[in-house]
Amino acid sequence: MKPQRKKRLFAILATLAGVSIAVALVLVALSENINLFYKPSDVEAGKAPQNKTIKVGGLVVPGTVKRGENLLQVSFTIRDNQSDLEVRFDDVLPDLFKEGQGIVATGKLTEQGHFQASSVLAKHDENYMPPEVARALKESGHPVKDIN
Repeated sequence: MKPQRKKRLFAILATLAGVSIAVALVLVALSENINLFYKPSDVEAGKAPQNKTIKVGGLVVPGTVKRGENLLQVSFTIRDNQSDLEVRFDDVLPDLFKEGQGIVATGKLTEQGHFQASSVLAKHDENYMPPEVARALKESGHPVKDIN
């Protein structure tokens, strides 16, 4: 093989190896940072992983919002007409958070059986509900107007 062809072949192989490594690193980073959505009934059925960041959503059950000694500590229950899930949150709740409305919480399912939220998102007006929550409620038989 001629020296010029060897150089070209090594350059092509080095480029392919570099691109392959870059693609592999991107795929690993994406797989670690994806937050999948689960309904409370999915969590109860054991479909949700423990100690991995996920999203859960449902309606806040009226009468379940409890504040701890520290006013930032709050716990409440969400429901999807099939199952309930206790959510604990140690930060400031959104201004629009209230009982009976749809929320999406991001956090981890703990070994004690509750969900430790790192963020809570509430709907922003009377007509909006997060699409994941609306779809989950519709699948579980709860009357929902429209999936936005």
